[in-house]
Amino acid sequence: MLNIILCGAPGSGKGTQSEFIVKKYGLEHLSTGDLLRREIASGSRFGKQIDAIISKGNLVPDDVMLRLIDQYMESLPGDTKGVIFDGFPRTLNQAIEFEKMLAHKQTSAHLIDLHVDEDELIKRLLLRGQTSGRADDNLETIKKRLVVYHHQTEAVSKYYKELEKYHPVNGTGTIQDIFSRIEAIIDNL
Repeated sequence: MLNIILCGAPGSGKGTQSEFIVKKYGLEHLSTGDLLRREIASGSRFGKQIDAIISKGNLVPDDVMLRLIDQYMESLPGDTKGVIFDGFPRTLNQAIEFEKMLAHKQTSAHLIDLHVDEDELIKRLLLRGQTSGRADDNLETIKKRLVVYHHQTEAVSKYYKELEKYHPVNGTGTIQDIFSRIEAIIDNL
C-alpha cells in the first residue's frame, strides 16, 4: 500500500496536487477535517465526544485522531492502492504513533513536502481570499497560520528525514511542473 503524507504550508497547492495524485495513481484522499466532520455527523457516541472537544475550541487529542484514522484504514477495501493523508500528522507524537499504527498494518508512509517561498504563499492566499471569499485568507490571519504551520511541522519533517521517507518538492511553477516533480518521487517509491 502506498501511503503519502502531502505536506506544505497553507497555499502551497496540496489540494490541487492531491487531485492529480488521486487521478493518476488511484489513491484514496483523506482529509482529517472531513473525517472529523463525518464522524460527528454520524451521531455516534465517538462523534459526540469529538464534537464536545471541537465545540469548545480545543484540538482533538492525538489518541482520538489516531483511532479515527485507524478506523478509516480498516474500512478501506482490500484492493486499495494507498492513501494520501492531508492534514495529518501535524505533530511529532502523531507522526511517531502513526508510523507504529502503519507498521502493525505492514505498511508505512512517505512525506512529500511542497516548498513555496513565503511571499508567494501570501500572494496565493490573498488571491484565493479575493476569489473564494474565505474569511481566513487575510494578511494578518495568513501570517499567523504560517507561523503555526512552520512551528508544528518542523519536527514532523525532521522525523521523516530521519526515517529516510522525506521528499522535498519545489512547489513553484506551473501546476503541471509541480505535479511532474511529485510524479518522479512517487514513481520511485
